Amino acid sequence: MATILYKDIVFGPVHSRRLGISLGVNLLPVDGKICSFDCLYCECGYNAGRRSNRGFPSCEEVRLALQKRLSDMRDRGDKLDVITFAGNGEPTLHPEFAQVIEDTRSLRNLYYPTAKVSVLSNATCIHRPNVFAALHKVDNNILKLDAGLDVTVRRINRPVSPSFSVATLVEELCRFQGNLIIQSLFLQGEHEGCLLDNTTEEELLPWMAAIRRIAPKEVMIYTIDRETPEKSLKKISPEKLDEIARRVEAMGIKTQVAY
Repeated sequence: MATILYKDIVFGPVHSRRLGISLGVNLLPVDGKICSFDCLYCECGYNAGRRSNRGFPSCEEVRLALQKRLSDMRDRGDKLDVITFAGNGEPTLHPEFAQVIEDTRSLRNLYYPTAKVSVLSNATCIHRPNVFAALHKVDNNILKLDAGLDVTVRRINRPVSPSFSVATLVEELCRFQGNLIIQSLFLQGEHEGCLLDNTTEEELLPWMAAIRRIAPKEVMIYTIDRETPEKSLKKISPEKLDEIARRVEAMGIKTQVAY
């Protein structure tokens, strides 16, 4: 299987390891990828190989596509647990992200009032007031933190901004005052001659210190499950993921593990 792009604004529903029956919303171009990270494990591939000629879908296009799908699903009696913003890159880069969230919450209330609204984000735009406010309103504000060391984030997540720092990100994450879920992916492998393993004690101690400071309502721990652009990457064993989870739970933080 090769890395993929989502060819529609609304896709699925699919069964998510972490969220249940999930209807996906892609706020990025359907012919390419736009992201402020360039992760070695991204199922959509590397940024450079996925350039778009179309740009972001409009807020109206997103609303109409989501309304039609939700209406059709309700008419068929389909089950839905969550509407999840993911897709071909970082959803909060969409220039009308806040309005899209407002529209989605209204549609959810109309068609599937018990479903949750989730956003999977790398947290690089949470310094923007409109993005921060919008994420505060969703049911599952799921933000990425794969490591507590700058050097590791730069090797695994490869942020586009040269000024990125974990310390600054943690400060921004603390502003949610616990109204967030941290998702962390653990892996092993090699890239451009550098060994990668964010499960060592040297890596886990600063990551856990960041988790303790952020104090999220939950931490989602998982490992790679799909094709990755860096072919050397390896899954972490269930036993190791469980060990990491126990250490987080010992801090009094709810933890979910997806193998």
